[in-house]
Order: sequence, then structure tokens, then C-alpha cells
Amino acid sequence: MMLDAMHNHGQPLTAERLFSWQAALFPTGYSSLRKITVGRWRNDQDGPMQVVSSPEGRQQVHYQAPPADTVHHEMAQFLEWFNHPPAPDGLLRSAIAHLWFVTIHPFEDGNGRLARAIADLALAQMEGTGQRFYSVSACIQQDRNRYYDVLERTQKGGLEITGWLTWFVDAFSRAVGAAMDQSQAVLRKAEFWRRFGGEPLTARQKSILNRFMDGFEGKQRIGTPLLP
Repeated sequence: MMLDAMHNHGQPLTAERLFSWQAALFPTGYSSLRKITVGRWRNDQDGPMQVVSSPEGRQQVHYQAPPADTVHHEMAQFLEWFNHPPAPDGLLRSAIAHLWFVTIHPFEDGNGRLARAIADLALAQMEGTGQRFYSVSACIQQDRNRYYDVLERTQKGGLEITGWLTWFVDAFSRAVGAAMDQSQAVLRKAEFWRRFGGEPLTARQKSILNRFMDGFEGKQRIGTPLLP
């Protein structure tokens, strides 16, 4: 799903494409032990689509999505906007697309992952390439508590989405920063082995050095001296 979103970023986003993405997430037709509607919009046959937390019987409703009979119309509007975007900055378009899709919540399950894929698709279109060394999706996963908080506040706050846009741009900045740190670490490691690759080190010594250069923290038991 993510590879299709980025590598085929030149293709339009359609209902059929979203159906295939969602079906790829649930190839058995089950989410955990629960049978779900796959490859088509939700029908709300078991009641309104709600985002809830806490154990059964003490559930807290964080968000209730639009009724199922409005999903087709809402998604048609969303897809028209996404495929024929106005002039906003590509990063803001990615943020708005994520929020808009997850607010419609068109599927019975997998909406959050699909929203992240759509956001990545928008970023790939902005950059004109399917290759990227940063991941906003990973940043969202790492900061998911704040993500859920700002998402809930935005969805309950009418049409004011400045807080959401600010959070998303900050997540993008942190994702790019993390990618830069990783790239610099790779370059430092490559430079180290360029300089010292010819030294008489054992395979174990090389393995230990690589672990430390990869950011290992903690205790390392060494049975034999590190240096010959």
C-alpha cells in the first residue's frame, strides 16, 4: 500500500484504489477476531462509526463519524479536491488530506493507516518523486498520544484547523530532522571504515564497533579483549 502510494504518485486517487488499499490491509476480511466490511465503504449496520477507548462498558467516545449514507458523497468531494487541488502549499495539502479523510472515516477499519498513506502520497506528489528518506508516518506512530489529542480537539472544534496544521508541520520537521541524523550517522560510519577498514580487527571486534556506531546504549559483555 505504501509503495503504491509513493511509487505511483502520478496516478489519481480513486475510490477503487482506496478499496484495494484497505483490502490489502485485511486480506482475510477480519480485523483481529472481528469480521469487517472490506473493499467498500462502511455501512454502519452495527451502529454509528465511533472512535472509542477504555474497556467495554466504560467506553469513552472520542469521535463519531458522519453517517454511512453520506460517505459516498463526502468521499466524492474529497477525491475531487485531492485530484484537482487548489494552490496551497504541498505540505499543508498533505496535512489537510490526512485530516479530511480520517474525519470522514469511510471504512470500517484501517482509516488511520490509509490517512497516513494519503498524506505520504500528497508529499510524494509535492516532491515529484517516489523516493524519500524520511517518514511522517513513523513520526506520528512515535508521537501517537499527542496525535490523538490534537486530532480529537480539531474534530470537535468546527472548521478551525490551525492547531492540526501546526502539529503536522512540526511532525514533518521532526521526521526530516531524524532522517538527517540517520544520514549523518551512516556517513560517519562509512568514513570510519574508510579510514580504519585495513586495521587487523577480528570479526567480533568489527561487530562490536558497528554496534556502538549504530547507537548501542547499555552494557556490553566482552569475553575477549577488544584490541589484539
